[in-house]
Amino acid sequence: MNYVIIGCGSLGAELALALRRGGHAMVLVDKDQETLHQVDPSLRGVAIVGSGLDRQILIQAGIEQADGLAAVTSCDETNVILARLARHVFHVPRVVARLHDPRKAELYRRLGIQSAAPLDWAAKRLADLLSYSEVDAMMSLGNGQVEIVRVEVSPLMEGRKVGSIAIPGEIQVVALSRRGKTMLPSPETTFQRNDSVHLAVAAESSERLRALLDLG
Repeated sequence: MNYVIIGCGSLGAELALALRRGGHAMVLVDKDQETLHQVDPSLRGVAIVGSGLDRQILIQAGIEQADGLAAVTSCDETNVILARLARHVFHVPRVVARLHDPRKAELYRRLGIQSAAPLDWAAKRLADLLSYSEVDAMMSLGNGQVEIVRVEVSPLMEGRKVGSIAIPGEIQVVALSRRGKTMLPSPETTFQRNDSVHLAVAAESSERLRALLDLG
């Protein structure tokens, strides 16, 4: 998968490394050349100096063919503009943004922008949102400590019980949708083809969820 990362401070650099560890390719964009010089040497060959608000810079970075874009500059307003530009002008399939002010989370949600706030887990969270196509994040609760996600039931999950993907304090099944109807399943309810399930997931438990869903 190919990604564009706008903003190469601490978060942008960590996100790039997280994506690279996942086997993905990316291009980094930052208007400050000195900032780009401070990233990991292995990333310097995919770095472009310029403003993410410059259409030509975005095209040079490969936004027209990108599978996802992360707007992680130091300015929330810039990140919102970049996210909407990527989604509505360049039709990038997956767009995520850094959120510095948690009070703006509801605005981001209404605009359909996936976001992450605390720096200590944001790089992992953004990498998950960009690359985990099987898990669709719907909303964040609190300051991002809990996520509500939607998962399409895969063939590997068919016939398994709902309780098999629940971990007390980490992962909880919220609802199950089947043939146009939504229910509150019991732990003994079994997954069927074309089901989708909503789960509440602690931010640090995304890898455990991935393993439980056999997505690893």
